[in-house]
Formats: sequence, structure tokens, C-alpha cells
Amino acid sequence: MRALMIQGAGSNVGKSLLVAGLCRAAKLRGLSVRPFKPQNMSNNAAVTADGGEIGRAQALQAMACGVDPIVDMNPVLLKPESEVGSQVIVQGRRIATVKAREYFALKPKLMAPVLDSFNRLKSQCDLVIVEGAGSPAEVNLRVGDIANMGFAAAANVPVILVGDIDRGGVIAQMIGTQAVLDPADNALVAGFLINKFRGDVTLFDDGYKLIADRTQWPGFGVVPFFPQASRLPAEDALDLPKGGGSGAYKIACLTLSRIANFDDLDPLAQEPGVNLQMIRAGEVVPGDTDLIIIPGSKSTRGDLAYLRSMGWDVDIAAHVRRGGAVLGICGGYQMLGAWVRDPQGIEGEAGDTQGLNLLDLETVMSTDKTLTRVTATHVETGCPISGYEIHIGRSDGPARARPFARIDGQPEGAVSQNGSIMGSYLHGMFADDSFRSAFLTARGAAASQLSYSDTVEHTLDALAQHLEHCLDIDGLLALAR
Repeated sequence: MRALMIQGAGSNVGKSLLVAGLCRAAKLRGLSVRPFKPQNMSNNAAVTADGGEIGRAQALQAMACGVDPIVDMNPVLLKPESEVGSQVIVQGRRIATVKAREYFALKPKLMAPVLDSFNRLKSQCDLVIVEGAGSPAEVNLRVGDIANMGFAAAANVPVILVGDIDRGGVIAQMIGTQAVLDPADNALVAGFLINKFRGDVTLFDDGYKLIADRTQWPGFGVVPFFPQASRLPAEDALDLPKGGGSGAYKIACLTLSRIANFDDLDPLAQEPGVNLQMIRAGEVVPGDTDLIIIPGSKSTRGDLAYLRSMGWDVDIAAHVRRGGAVLGICGGYQMLGAWVRDPQGIEGEAGDTQGLNLLDLETVMSTDKTLTRVTATHVETGCPISGYEIHIGRSDGPARARPFARIDGQPEGAVSQNGSIMGSYLHGMFADDSFRSAFLTARGAAASQLSYSDTVEHTLDALAQHLEHCLDIDGLLALAR
């Protein structure tokens, strides 16, 4: 088994996309390859084949490898619930909700499960491509580190440092990172590459040579900007699309402050018959919207307060009076009810929060967490749905007599009497081509011809080819040890 680690000179330099592309390139060369990220922070999670949850980026990287995602690919996942606290997921299961300072005390204990997952994963394949988190330049976080150089040192994995030229200052990013790393960590860096270049790459020849001369790190290439990346599921809320499409059917999605599993929207953004608009802070829902989507949230009660502070509750009420449709997914479904009750303080201070009162049901939060892949049947169209559930809390009430779908004959979700207000716990439903087409055409949208899964697969192949053209892939693979 060989392994190679991709770390960034800063956050959001494109590590996840690079790892996905390298995984697909290695697969196309006939290698058995797996992705690995010791620690991730994201509210965009995926349910794994072995019944846990990991970051959405690792699920995409697993797809690039041609395998099902498993919890060992991302053994520590942090899911922010507030400005100061996060849910801690270890090997697919929630173990605690802690504040940032408490996590620093917990972190050293997590190296054991991280190495356990890594060792188990590497026994299954020829190559593991590891993704760091944030940047090793944050040397104030080095003690007890499990995400970057701490892991690389413990697992003896060589590191490639990535700089993002799109932000500017990439020469300082690279040379500055070397300047702050201690000698032992510097010795783990086996080279560098530059990502997201726009325009004539040769214009950076002198800068590239300067980085190599000053750091004495070998360079493995400059990656031109890859515009097709927007066709792949994004994990970071920074990458949320502003919208997509110019079709006649208009969908407005509320960008909640703790928005979760927002890749639910990706297939809709690519539908030619749809105009998807992300409604951000300070913006109003357009009056000609056909469907409002309230997406998932890591803090349902907190985002209900946020929704009201934005005035979106007023927009939703006006939209409903005009006969418009509303779909709430997971946390958004919980918000549609009369009350969200949290007697144990799972999401923060114990108490009750009044919902939007558009569906006759209540949600009670509990420590039990539902994590499952499901196949359901959409009641309205009779169309099958493939998706997954990942939530805490149970919703019940008279509205459940009119389910959104059925799972093994049992009701799932709820729909209002007139059919315009819909709620469901099913994530990933719109990635299912047959359901997405049926759902949209039932609402008067143009029939869909989009094959979303094919789009993702073709884009991963194109990404691998893109990297093959601009990087020394042979040299990178030779580094892996």
C-alpha cells in the first residue's frame, strides 16, 4: 500500500476537488484507490454503506474511486451547530457536542481511531490519497493535530502542498508556510503544486521557479481553473451556487445560516427547465417564485429564528396565499410544523420554538439519530425515490396521514390538504432522475432529460484528464510510500 497527502497553504484551495481528480486518475490507471480525510468540518454529510456518516467530499471521492463510501474514509467529522460548538462524529457516530476549546482537549484522544481507520483502509487497496483540513500553516493548532502534519508524521505519509493562485499572494502562501513549519514537518513536504490558474499558465513561470528555488521543494505543475467543477456536489457552504438555469419554472431556496446537505439542490441547478435562485441574507423571495425550498439545517430552532430575522416567514406566507408551493427537507420539514420542541437541549438551550404552522405536526428533538439509506415511493406520482435520512428528532401529527412518500409501506413526511405544502426527511431525492422529472412535470415544469449521475461521472473523468494534462501524475504516484 502507498499513500500521499494533499495539504493546502490555506483553506478552500481546492484540495477536495484535487483529491477526487487524482483518485479518478489513479482508478483509470488500473489502481485500487481510496480517499481518506482524518478530520473534516462540514454540515454537508453523506450516509455510508456501513450505516454511518462522513463528509460529502469523501463520498464524492469514493465515487471517483468507483467504490461505496464507508466511515473509515473520514473518521472524525465536526458538524457546527453554533458559532462556538460542534457535533463530533467519530467513525460515523456522534459521540458529543462540544465547544471549540473543549474539542482541543478531546482531539489528542482521536488520533487512535484516525490511525485505526487509516490502517484498515490501506489494507484494502493499492493507494490511499489523503486530504488535509485547513492549512498546516496554522501552527498554533499543531499540538495534538490530527488533520495535517500531526497525521502525516504519525502515519509517515509524504505531503504535497497546494497553493490557490486565484486568491492572489500564492508565492507568499507557499514560502510563508515553509517559514512557519518546524524542521520535522518541513521534512514531510515532498513538493508543491499551484491550483486554479486563469489565463496563460506560462505567465507564472517565473513565480513557479521562485517558489521552487526558495523552498527547494519540487513542483508538480500548475492546474488551470476547472469550470466544470460546478457540476460536482460541493461540500463547503462557501461554494454554494448563486443559482442555476434560466428555465421557466422558478425555485427559490433559502440560504439558512446553518444550511446542511445543500447538495440536495445540485441536480435542480443543472435542470434546463428550472431557474434556481439561492436567497441570501437581506434578499427577499421573488413574487413570481413557483416553489420555495427550505433546506436542511444543523440547528432547526436556530435557523427558524434566523429565517424570521430575514423576514422570510412573511415572504413564505405571501407565497402560500398566492397559491405557491413549499417543500421543506429535513430541518426545513421540521420548520413547517406548529412546534419544534427540544426538552433535553439537544440543539442548545432547552425549550420550544414555534414553527411556521403550515403543516399540522410537531417535532420533538431527541438524542437518537437516524442514519439510513432508503428506497421510497412518492405518493403523488407513484415514482420510486432513492435517498437517505440523516437527522435527529421525530415529527408527528395529523398531517402525517397525508404522507409525502412511503417506505416499506410506512408513511414518510407530510403534505397539506391542498398538496401545496410538502415536507420530507429524504435527502438526495433530486439526484434520482426519474423522481426529479416526475416531481417537476407534476408542477408544470418542462420534462427533464438530464441524467445527473452520468453528468457527475463524465465530469470526474474530465477532471482526471484535466489533471493528467497539467500535473506530473507519474511523479506524484512515485512519491507515495
